[in-house]
Amino acid sequence: MTAKREDSPETKCIHAGAGDFPAPFGLNTPIVTSSAFDYRADPVRYPRYHNTLNHDLVAARLAALEGGESGLVTASGLGALSAIFLGLMQPGDHAILLDGLYGGTTDLVEGLLKPLGLCFSVWNGDPELLEALITEHTRLVHVESPTNPLLGIVDLSRVADIARRHGLISVIDNTFASPVLQRPIEFGFDLVMHSATKYLGGHSDLLSGAVIGSTALIDRVRPTAIRLGSSLNGQDLALLERSLKTVAVRVRQQSLNAGELATRLDRQERIVQVFYPGLAHHPGHERARIQMDGFGGMLSFRLAPELDPNAFLDRLGLIQPAVSLGGVESTICQPSQTSHSRLAPAERVRLGIDDRLMRLSVGLEAIDDVWDDLRHALQAC
Repeated sequence: MTAKREDSPETKCIHAGAGDFPAPFGLNTPIVTSSAFDYRADPVRYPRYHNTLNHDLVAARLAALEGGESGLVTASGLGALSAIFLGLMQPGDHAILLDGLYGGTTDLVEGLLKPLGLCFSVWNGDPELLEALITEHTRLVHVESPTNPLLGIVDLSRVADIARRHGLISVIDNTFASPVLQRPIEFGFDLVMHSATKYLGGHSDLLSGAVIGSTALIDRVRPTAIRLGSSLNGQDLALLERSLKTVAVRVRQQSLNAGELATRLDRQERIVQVFYPGLAHHPGHERARIQMDGFGGMLSFRLAPELDPNAFLDRLGLIQPAVSLGGVESTICQPSQTSHSRLAPAERVRLGIDDRLMRLSVGLEAIDDVWDDLRHALQAC
C-alpha cells in the first residue's frame, strides 16, 4: 500500500487542523465567542487557557505549517517570547542571544528578564564562537534569521547541532521568513516563534503571536502563557485562521516583489547600501539559498548622506510610513525611530541603525507602481 503523500504548504494553509463540522456551519470554522464554559467538563475550556475550539484549530494549523507537534497562539509575538523565556528559565539560568535582535526582544531582556535574575550573553553569529559562550547554567540559545532590520542570516543547522550536543533548547524568531519560506524545525530547532501580527496575519488588522515545537516543550511553555494572560479571543483567532489560508500565495509574491525592488535599489546611486539576502553580494546569500525557499518580502536600505530621511519619507505617496510589517500593502519605517527606538543611542550606532536606514515591507501592489514611488521620492529629495 502506497503511503499518503504529505500535503504541500499551500494545502496545509487551508486545511490543516480543520474540524469536521455539521453541514449547517458551512466551510468556515464556527467562532466561539463564549468566555464561560461548563466547569465539569474535562478539560475545562476557558479562553485564557488557550484551549477553545478556535485556539486548538489555529495552533494545529501553525504546527502543521512549521512541522512541529504542537503549537500555542498568544496575544503578541512578545507574549510568545515572554512565555518561552519565563517558562523555560529560572533566576540564575543563562541564555545566549544573537546580536542585533529585534528591539522589542532586547527591551524585554533588559527591562524585565535581567531584573528578574535571568542572565544573557550576546553572540555575533559566527558558529565557531558559539560554544565558547556556553556555561553550566546555559539553558537556551535564541536567534532570528533573517534578522530585523539588517536581514542577517544564521546557519540554522549548525546552531541547532551545537545546542543539541550541549543539551540546550534552540529557539528562533521566524517572523521575517514565515513557514512558507523557512521551517527551522527541519534543521533541528526545538521551538519556533512568530509575531503572527506580521505575515501570518498579513492584513495589518490583527495582533497575535505563536510558538511551535514538540508537545513536551509546548506543555512547559503553556502554563506561563496562561499566567501571563497572553491569549486571543475567538474573533481574532478567526481572523488569523482566515489569513493563514492565503499566507503562502501572499508571501511568495511578496518575496518575488522584494527581490526585484532590491535589485533596482542596488543600482541607485542615491542608495549607499541594500540589505537583502537575495542579492548575490549579501554575506548570507549562499546560506539563505540552502535553508530558505525564497528570500522574503523584507529589505532594508541606507540613504546617501546628502539625502534628508524625513524629506524622502514625505515624498512617498503609495508606500506608507508605518510601524509593523508583513501586510498586503507596502510600508516603510526607520528602525531607529520604531522597532529599535528603545535601544541606547550608542547601541544603535554600534549596530548600524541610523536615521538613514529604511526598512521596507514589500506588499502586493504592482511592482512598477512601488518602484515609481521610491524613484520619485529619491529624485525629489
